[in-house]
Parts: sequence; structure tokens; C-alpha cells
Amino acid sequence: SQYKRSAFLRCEEEKEQFLYHLLTLNAVDYFCFTNNYPTTKLPYRVVIFPSRKASAATTTANSWVAMSGTLCETNPVPIPKGALEFVFHHKNLGVLSTLRIGHDNTGMSPKWMVEHVVVRNEVTGHTFKFPCGRWLGKGIDDGSTERLLVGALVPRSIDSDELVETCSTPPRCRSPSIPRRITLSPDELQHMLGEAVNGIVKFHYRRDPQDGSLTALLCGEGGLVPSLEQTFLYGFKSQRIFGRNLYVWDYLLRVKENFEMSLLEEMDEYSKRLNRDRRLHHTENNQRFTILRCYCHLIDQINTFSQTLGKDGKFQLFICLSA
Repeated sequence: SQYKRSAFLRCEEEKEQFLYHLLTLNAVDYFCFTNNYPTTKLPYRVVIFPSRKASAATTTANSWVAMSGTLCETNPVPIPKGALEFVFHHKNLGVLSTLRIGHDNTGMSPKWMVEHVVVRNEVTGHTFKFPCGRWLGKGIDDGSTERLLVGALVPRSIDSDELVETCSTPPRCRSPSIPRRITLSPDELQHMLGEAVNGIVKFHYRRDPQDGSLTALLCGEGGLVPSLEQTFLYGFKSQRIFGRNLYVWDYLLRVKENFEMSLLEEMDEYSKRLNRDRRLHHTENNQRFTILRCYCHLIDQINTFSQTLGKDGKFQLFICLSA
């Protein structure tokens, strides 16, 4: 070895601090720092772009954000009251994949419209953009006080002014929190759904799947959740029926009610056939009962324990757990 055993570069902690110092001086473009050195604490700058409408730009509630990356994830980080930009320090998150933003729905005016959230690693300079375009608050939109956003790395060719300009307007690309207003043909829906399923199958066959990439395959643009949502909503001329918004979750709740009625009727029928020799038929129906009961139980559990999620968020959670 060319280094003495007492040399500081032989120590992992000193090596990380040395690299951190070089990066702060912009002396090296070390992209792999994003995926390595998981114990190093890094500063992350969060910038929130709310709606330009005065009534939707601020909230009286206690807000928070939580981020996930290829290396780890954060606990909810409180957003300072009245602040749209702040910096927090955390162990290296790696390449950011998802961000959750929410609040406790307290105060006189808790409802909040968030267009985008931008997160920048202050050491590596990598910037991630998370489109939202939805309300946070009870009694508006789908009633969600928490949104899951799928992010994308902003190219270095985009300067700060251009990024601020694009984030000051409603998002164009779709995140799992953005309403779907695009009408697709059956062939396009079939192709989109097939591509989403193929992407998930390929993910599970990878030798070294990246953390966070499955979330993008499920919830990101062209993922399984938006593909299934578009499929369920196909054929409706308008998402507003009888003055209320139509959500896929409403349909799943009606299906659960139908399944519960079917289970009661068929259980009554089976009670009359206990002494008959219908083993094969009994086995087949037992499998069917198990599937129906599991479906109803999962819907009930999501409804009971997902108080911060709106109807779109509950549908998203249902698909992610089922997949």
C-alpha cells in the first residue's frame, strides 16, 4: 500500500469528510457520491411552489414533507410556518424517488394547493422536481391531506430561472396526485396497461433492482396505477355525475358492498347443503369465498387506517398492496 496505516484517507469517516469538503468547493464532479457514503449527513434544500391564487397559496395547518431515495428515507420533516423554502440535514438519501407532502388540517384555512416541490442536494447539486397539482385538505378535491409525488432528476442544462418559471405554473406531466383528463382509445389503454405490467415483471427479474424504481413503475407516469385508473374510467363522458366527482374508489366500495351481499346469500345457501356430498363444488366455492373476503377486508382496512388519504390515494394504496 502507498499509504501509511495512520493516513486519514484510510479511515471511512475521514474519507467521507474529505470528499464532502471537495464537493463544497466544487473541485470535483462526483456523481457516484449520490449512491455511496450512506452515513454522511448532507444538506437538502426544499422549495415549495403553491398555486398563484391567493386563497390557495398558504395554509394554517402544520405541514411536513418526507422523502425516499435509493439509500434510505426520512421521517416527516416539519415545514416552518409560512415558509416555502427551507434546508434540512439528513444522512445521504441517494437518488431521490418519491416525496410525500401533507398537513394536519388544522387552523382557520388549512386547504393548500401545491403545484410542484423541488428538492436540491446542496452538495452534489442534483435537483429533483416533484409535480403535484392537487389540493391538500378535507372537503376539497378528493379530501386528501397527504400526497405521494414521484420525482425526476432535473437536467443540468436547465438553469434556475427556467426551473422556477416552469414550477410556477400547473404541472404538465402526470404524477399520481394529478387528475387524469386524457381520453384514450381501448387500444391505447391496452397498450399502456401492458407496458406497465411488463415493466413490473422486468423489475422483478433484474439482478440488482434499484430501490425506489418500483414506486415509479407503480405510481409514476405510465405506471400501473394511472393505467388502471384510466381503464376503469373509460366510457364515462364526464367525471362529474349528479353534481359530484366520480372516483374509482367509489366504484371499489360499491363492489365491496355487492361482494358482502353475495357472501351472505351464498353462506345461507351452503348452510342448507352441509350434509350433501359436494366436495369439489365446496372446494371451488371456498376459494371464491376466500378471495371475496380478502378483497372486502383490504377495502375495510384501507378505509379505517388511511385517514389522511383521499379517494385517489386510497385507490393507489389498494393497487400497490394488491400488486
